[in-house]
Amino acid sequence: MSDIFADLLMEATLSAPAMHPDMTILTDARDAAGPKGETAAEQRAFWTAYTGALNEPAPADMTVWDETVPTADHKVPVRIYRPSGLDGPAPAVMYMHGGGFMLGDLDSSDAVAWGFAEQARALVVSVDYRLTPDHPYPAAFNDCWGTLLWMVEHAARLGLDPARIAVAGDSAGGNLGAAMALKARDTGALELAAAAIIYPGTGLDQDQPSYSQFADGPGLTRAGTIKYRDLYLPHDRDTDDPYARPVMAADLTGLPPFWVHSAEIDPIRDDGRVFSAKLAQAGCHVTYREARGMIHGFMRARFKGQAARHEYDLICRFLCDHLHGDDDHS
Repeated sequence: MSDIFADLLMEATLSAPAMHPDMTILTDARDAAGPKGETAAEQRAFWTAYTGALNEPAPADMTVWDETVPTADHKVPVRIYRPSGLDGPAPAVMYMHGGGFMLGDLDSSDAVAWGFAEQARALVVSVDYRLTPDHPYPAAFNDCWGTLLWMVEHAARLGLDPARIAVAGDSAGGNLGAAMALKARDTGALELAAAAIIYPGTGLDQDQPSYSQFADGPGLTRAGTIKYRDLYLPHDRDTDDPYARPVMAADLTGLPPFWVHSAEIDPIRDDGRVFSAKLAQAGCHVTYREARGMIHGFMRARFKGQAARHEYDLICRFLCDHLHGDDDHS
């Protein structure tokens, strides 16, 4: 590791940060959801209970519908959100939920998706990509890429502007968001307007400082990240494939503007730190923000926590700025 990255990461090990009071919203919801379980089915049941307790319904005047995207090897379920008053070909966001590539669906992050639609004034397509352990890499990547191409192909029917598409994702979805930006650049299939990745797992080795400092959470643990990695990359966990581990990309030039948003108290915090530093070194337009005192999943606390709401609002403001340009979005 170069000196700049070593210096960047060393700061985190000097003192243990205090957890922000808003984060008790998440820890209380986890406790109330019951035991996490061992099997994928048990953990998905826990995830449904946990996320369901934190979600809120979409605004009554927002149009929401489900479709199926026919890709080369799978029919991908998606949920589409269109806020009221969005006229003409609209900017769009493809959203990819978190859950370690093993958990999550269209319902678990419903409130994250509709919030992006509402606040960024954009049509949002949320992707129900295939999950591990049944579907390791590249299944999720292929589902998301196929959906992104479908959005461009069906732009007129969907009422979206193919020249104003952003990608956004949290945790595992942040990995996929970065991978989409790389794939779009490499293929030239489309030019993304922006990419927002929130507490992303970009594929950093699990021997970096944040993995040790926050090995036991709260919430996400180092052991959990190792399990999720091994299920996603069962045949080559040390691969240099940038679509599987974007932080390993040898070339990060030519990418869209990035928003990288980490939680300070999170074993994968350094995934965001290192990836954003590498983006900056490559000359990319990147904004890095660290939610002080917050843990993995902080967006889910926005309905009850003012500080968590502020963190979420900043993500939406970034998307709005890059999707609407100089338009008034007050």
